[in-house]
Amino acid sequence: MRRVVFNQKGGVGKSSIACNLAAVSANEGYRTLLIDLDAQANSTQYLTGLTGEDIPMGIADFFKQTLSSGPFAKKNKVDIYETPFDNLHVVTATAELADLQPKLEAKHKINKLRKLLDELDEDYDRIYLDTPPALNFYAVSALIAADRVLIPFDCDSFSRQALYGLLAEIEELKDDHNEELQVEGIVVNQFQARASLPQQMLDELIAEGLPVLPVYLNSSVKMRESHQASLPLIHLEPRHKLTQQFVELHALLEENA
Repeated sequence: MRRVVFNQKGGVGKSSIACNLAAVSANEGYRTLLIDLDAQANSTQYLTGLTGEDIPMGIADFFKQTLSSGPFAKKNKVDIYETPFDNLHVVTATAELADLQPKLEAKHKINKLRKLLDELDEDYDRIYLDTPPALNFYAVSALIAADRVLIPFDCDSFSRQALYGLLAEIEELKDDHNEELQVEGIVVNQFQARASLPQQMLDELIAEGLPVLPVYLNSSVKMRESHQASLPLIHLEPRHKLTQQFVELHALLEENA
């Protein structure tokens, strides 16, 4: 199963959701891989603790190989980083992804990631894809390669307007490139239970028939502490309320898988 976490709007917790769901998956015994496709490398730093030049080339090296390979070249390889957590591996991202993007677009390499995942399926039960906050080459590659897409949503009026356009773009991409892709649901993040406006907005979205998942992720300083420690919540503080919400969300997704 391949799951991409995507939203064009930044700051909605995309990397946090991808990493913590992947960490819960691995903690429950699934062989889990996270592929970081964002040049900011937030997921890479979160799950490995590495920064700057210490980060392996990872997915950037794979894409560089695709640019230089001819029709008779050997199969392109990708380096996989073993995290300190059992069953959890990462294909790292670096800033070089930004420079590679126009070259990859010019050479029409949009299906290379899907072919890579076809090979990695043999080694992993679950593959998570973290994407940049833009519908660019890497995000489109991920949506073409994935089975399911999760959309983070932070109960902001700007996010709501963007959500309608995003769902339409995913539907168009599905029709053109990946008929198997399913919108698995909208993940409510940074939820403030005591505020009336977020709940009102969610009630309206649900009434419109949008696939809002019933597990809401609370806003918590514990997430920042988790980032700083490079420890997913399931390892930092397993009994914390936000951690348990991730566990519950993961269980819901597995139940519907």
